Amino acid sequence: MDSFRRDGMVFDVLDGGPTDGEPVVLLHGFPQDSTAWAAVAPGLHAAGLRTLAPDQRGYSPGARPVGRPAYRMRELTADVLALLDQAGLGSAHVVGHDWGGLVAWALGAWHPERVRTVTALSVPHPAAAARAMVTSDQALRSYYVGLFQVPFLPERLLLAAGGMPLRRVMLRGGLPPEQCDHYVARMREPGALSAAIAWYRALPWDARDPVGTVRVPTLHLWSTRDAFLGRAATEQTRGFVDAPYRLEVLEGVTHWIPELAPERTVDLVTEHVRAHG
Repeated sequence: MDSFRRDGMVFDVLDGGPTDGEPVVLLHGFPQDSTAWAAVAPGLHAAGLRTLAPDQRGYSPGARPVGRPAYRMRELTADVLALLDQAGLGSAHVVGHDWGGLVAWALGAWHPERVRTVTALSVPHPAAAARAMVTSDQALRSYYVGLFQVPFLPERLLLAAGGMPLRRVMLRGGLPPEQCDHYVARMREPGALSAAIAWYRALPWDARDPVGTVRVPTLHLWSTRDAFLGRAATEQTRGFVDAPYRLEVLEGVTHWIPELAPERTVDLVTEHVRAHG
């Protein structure tokens, strides 16, 4: 499949690997798209796994609703359930990075019958993250979340001079220039950056609908040079998983794990899927 539909919207999907392989849904973060997994997917295919990597809500040109409530976590998880339904899958392994990781956590808590395993790259369980906001330096690391609540200004700042500020943030994190250019070009599409930032602007709604305990086998990857997410929440995440749990710390890697540590990601995800398939 190259797309799926929900509520009149069309979502683009990269579907690869053997059609009869264990299905793995790959969920990107901000400001990425499905190509964040370009160096990961081939390794998973070689291991016999099928991958489905959607451009999520706000990132697919045909799925950019207006308004913060449209980007609540319940809507984001429902999009993934629609993907599974239209792919004819009762369940799948879910791998997410950054915001995609938060969607993976929510799916594992709210819809365990549809999730075979969870793999969360970079982001801790949201309850652990909330606790770390008041017990560590996480609030300082997450300063931009508050900035993103301001209307219009973040878009103007990040897309000034053709998107150079946004490009610089990614370059400092070690992303190759061509990958930065691709992501910036996507964010310069009409309405794209506002839709992507709407995920952050919907957080007040999400706070009223917390993600509970995850009850499916879980793998959590965190990297020591992540400028946005500290170790405190990662260390506390185990307390929010009532199932087999494994933490892997990637030394010397920045926030962009799928792009910068694809081989290690492939090895760990493949091992996790095979252990709990």
